[in-house]
Amino acid sequence: MTQTAIPYHFLRGGTSRGPYFNRADLPEDRETLAEVLLAVLGSGHPLNIDGLGGGAAVTTKVVMLSRSTDPGADVDYFFAQVSVEGRTVDFKPTCGNMLSGVGPAALEMGLVEATGDVTRIRVLSVNTGARVEAVVETPGGKVRYDGGAAIDGVPGTAAPIYLNFMDVVGSGTGALLPTGSVRDVIDGIEVTCMDVAMPVVIARAADFGLTGHETAAELDANRAFYAGMEPIRIEAGRRMGMGDVSGSVTPKFGLLAEPRAGGTVAARYFMPKNCHPTMAVTGAQCLASCVLTPGTVAEGLFTPPQGKPALVVIEHPSGSIDVTVDYDTGPGGFQLRSAGLLRTARLLARGEVFVPERIWKGL
Repeated sequence: MTQTAIPYHFLRGGTSRGPYFNRADLPEDRETLAEVLLAVLGSGHPLNIDGLGGGAAVTTKVVMLSRSTDPGADVDYFFAQVSVEGRTVDFKPTCGNMLSGVGPAALEMGLVEATGDVTRIRVLSVNTGARVEAVVETPGGKVRYDGGAAIDGVPGTAAPIYLNFMDVVGSGTGALLPTGSVRDVIDGIEVTCMDVAMPVVIARAADFGLTGHETAAELDANRAFYAGMEPIRIEAGRRMGMGDVSGSVTPKFGLLAEPRAGGTVAARYFMPKNCHPTMAVTGAQCLASCVLTPGTVAEGLFTPPQGKPALVVIEHPSGSIDVTVDYDTGPGGFQLRSAGLLRTARLLARGEVFVPERIWKGL
């Protein structure tokens, strides 16, 4: 046989999808692992025609799971962002949408057991150290996929999956405001560099001559915007202590604008070489925190949400996403206690995926 078979589950997690593996079924060293994942997804072709990828950044994501040795977690979640046309695998970021499928996948793989009609799974992000509780419906000890929960960007309805994020401030840089300021000016553009679940460089859409309500396709066609945005992102990454980020997908980039559809704020999120068709779960937490932190570039664009926890509704290209934020703004500034989101997931396929033996001969 000239190919190596690797067991996998294939799930839609939130508004993303990709293969979910048991980490023990993959090579240990990162260099070989990266080559295997590139082969699995078919990277290097715009349609990923020779792999499982879907020709977009939201469909070239990989999840690797294992039983956790951490006493405060049940499952370790290791994420990889695989490029569509390039030959790169980024192990630095995490993905909140794919996290939506971690609970169901862990149950399907037998890494955790159902504990009743509802199972709470403690997840540790290997990439960032963040801790998340995933609440999955498991009537009769089986994962339920059908239900009445709807999320913008996904057709139909499914069973709800609740994600409660903790310990996400400074997950990538060690600080809420890694440059030490609520605002920085780079190339004449005011930005807020914030790290909550994901390091993000945030600016006002109007400062780029945009409304902030453009479609993802319209923004992706505006190469002049990307030409102006990327140097700002790279310099911001340097100021955030992340080094040379020219070859990395982090920090991400976000644009904010006044809402038009009854939300708290409108946003466009970049991954960073194209616009997210909806909104990343990790990005949503960071943008919601930016809204609630005094003095950021979000100030003046919205009517402050009332009460604590606060409900921040972020309008995105396909609708909106709700983020419930429990926080405090005492003498120490903005302090995030937790952020909660409702997502859905569905198991699409399972079996074996094959990679050439010349890349990896297996365990």
